Amino acid sequence: MANTLLSIQVIPKTPNGEDSIPYVDTAIEVIQKSGVKHQVNPLDTTMEGELTELLEVVRQMHEALVAAGSPSIISQIKIAHNPNGISMEKLTEKYRP
Repeated sequence: MANTLLSIQVIPKTPNGEDSIPYVDTAIEVIQKSGVKHQVNPLDTTMEGELTELLEVVRQMHEALVAAGSPSIISQIKIAHNPNGISMEKLTEKYRP
């Protein structure tokens, strides 16, 4: 069972003030290619896995955004870590019909 949930919102600066959504899409592609369990939400994306694995995905996201032309990135990250296990489903099951 995973021991960490990590939610991330990337706020990439764009080179010429253009729309940032294509850059956000690039960051989400990195998550999708990583194979970690994730859920894309309107304002952030939550990943589920091991802490070191998820932090590596964050590093790869930043590198991909720089490679795409973003001169700088701000990321807002929330981490819930429980060595005994944690999951998105368990934390939200009481809110589902």
